[in-house]
Amino acid sequence: MPQALYESSLTSLPLLGRGKVRENYAVGEDRILMVASDRLSAFDVIMGEPIPGKGALLTRMALFWFDKLQGIVPNHLTGEDPLSAVKTDAEREQIRDRAMLVKRLKPLPIEAVVRGYLAGSGWAEYQASGSVCGVKLPAGLRNADKLPAPIFTPATKAEMGDHDENISFEQAAGIIGADLAARVRDISIQLYQRAADFALTKGIIIADTKFEFGLDADSTLTLMDEVLTPDSSRYWPVESYAPGSNPPSYDKQFVRDWLEAVRIAGQPWGKKAPAPALPAEVIANTVQKYEEALQRLTS
Repeated sequence: MPQALYESSLTSLPLLGRGKVRENYAVGEDRILMVASDRLSAFDVIMGEPIPGKGALLTRMALFWFDKLQGIVPNHLTGEDPLSAVKTDAEREQIRDRAMLVKRLKPLPIEAVVRGYLAGSGWAEYQASGSVCGVKLPAGLRNADKLPAPIFTPATKAEMGDHDENISFEQAAGIIGADLAARVRDISIQLYQRAADFALTKGIIIADTKFEFGLDADSTLTLMDEVLTPDSSRYWPVESYAPGSNPPSYDKQFVRDWLEAVRIAGQPWGKKAPAPALPAEVIANTVQKYEEALQRLTS
C-alpha cells in the first residue's frame, strides 16, 4: 500500500481552507493549489483513519473526466504543473500525483446533483412523496431503478460537519438567479449524460453525481473542484446491478455499510464525530474498490 497522507502541511503557501478531503492553498492572487488527502468522510463525518493512495486515485480520475468532458463547459484547470507551485523537494513529495493547480473562482453556493437512477436520499424522498427535490416521478419505481431521464436535484452546500440539504430547482433559482440556475441545470445534465454513456461502455453505471461550479473574473461559468470520482458519485458495476435493492458499488458505500452495521456499546453509531475506528479490512477493501473503478474506466 502507498504511504498515506492524512493532512498536507505546506509552509511555502498560505492555507485558504481545509475541507473534508482537500486542502486549498493560495498561489498568487488568481490560482489555487488543491491537494487531495487520503481522508475519507462518510455521513459528513471525517474518518480518523486515512485510505492510503486515495487522494492520488481521486486526482487521476478527476483529470481523466475533465479531459473527457471538454467542449461542454470551461473547467478550472490551468494546465500548469502543480509541483511548480511549491518550493522544496519535501513539499513536492507531499503533493506529488495528488494535486491540481487551478484557477481561483467565486464558487456558486449550490451543489449541482444529477440523478440517472433512484438511490440514496433520492430513494428515501421518493418513498415519502413520489418526487425528488420537487421533480415528480412515475409511481411504482423501485430502489435503484433507472429514471425515465436524468433529473437535476440541487443541494445546498453544508458547513463542515453538517449535512447538505436537497432543495428544489426553484429554491436554487432563488439563491443564484433563474438564468444561471437553468444554465447550471442544463450543463450538469449534459456532463452527466456524456460521462454515464462512456462509463457504460466500461461496464460501470453512474447512478448519480454532483458537480460544483464557479464564476471567473469575467463571470464565465466554470466547472470546478473534483468531477465524477467515487467520492462525489455512485458507481455500480453493470454485472451485479439489480433493481429493488442497493447494488454493490465502487464508491465509499463499503464504508457506509460498515458504519451502518457497527455497534458501539450495543448502540448504532449516531453519525456524528468522532467516527468509530475503521478496521484494516474495511480500509483495504475501500482502496481496492477505488483502484478497480479507475482501472475499469481507463483501461
